[in-house]
Amino acid sequence: MRAADGGGKLYSRIAQAIITDIANGVYPVGTRLPAERDLTERFQVSRPTVREAMIALEMQGLVEARKGSGVFVLASSTVEVDEALDIGAFEITEARRLLEGEVAAVAATEITEAQLAELRGLLARMDADDTSIAEDADRRFHIAIAEATGNAVIISAVTDFWDMRFRSPLAREVLLKAGSLGTENRLAEHGRILNALEARSPVDARNAMRDHLARVIDHLLDVTETEAVERARAETDQRRRALARRSV
Repeated sequence: MRAADGGGKLYSRIAQAIITDIANGVYPVGTRLPAERDLTERFQVSRPTVREAMIALEMQGLVEARKGSGVFVLASSTVEVDEALDIGAFEITEARRLLEGEVAAVAATEITEAQLAELRGLLARMDADDTSIAEDADRRFHIAIAEATGNAVIISAVTDFWDMRFRSPLAREVLLKAGSLGTENRLAEHGRILNALEARSPVDARNAMRDHLARVIDHLLDVTETEAVERARAETDQRRRALARRSV
């Protein structure tokens, strides 16, 4: 089955197919769903899309992700995926990566010294111990870069993408699990964006922004991972068995 067939959100179509499989007894209550890599091959989609489908099912109480064990079926249902879950964090971040990379490239050719000074101040505020201050500075940093383009539509789009992360229940669930990148990574990555803007380099600004948002996607994958933990445990168990055999 190719998840790309038909309309609707991609993660939603995958989640709906799994709901149907559960209802038909393909995956009975209490059993483990196939590994993520198997689902990506079955549906011909990316890991983030499968991950979003699993989180959507978890939010509806149909499955449970167990660290080190995988995703297990908790209940069977014929109810369709709740479209109110809206857009997922991976989808939003990928859209931001495409848009904001180009925004940064344009800003590099238009930004003023006053706007650069504002970005430096915002970067310093990202080092605040108060998480809310650091998060607000992060938001303002991205919007300030959009403002440097002087294009009202771009400014509105960047602002909307940022705020959409917490308007969408599905995205909010992932982001609450994820937390932030951490102060050191946040400062380093935004610092590279600022350096490229100071150098008035569209190419470097585009790449720095895209690299930053790609790192955000990687971070979201890491913090919602179940297979990596399972794989590490299996490898550890295998090494222990090998050592036990050698010591007999």
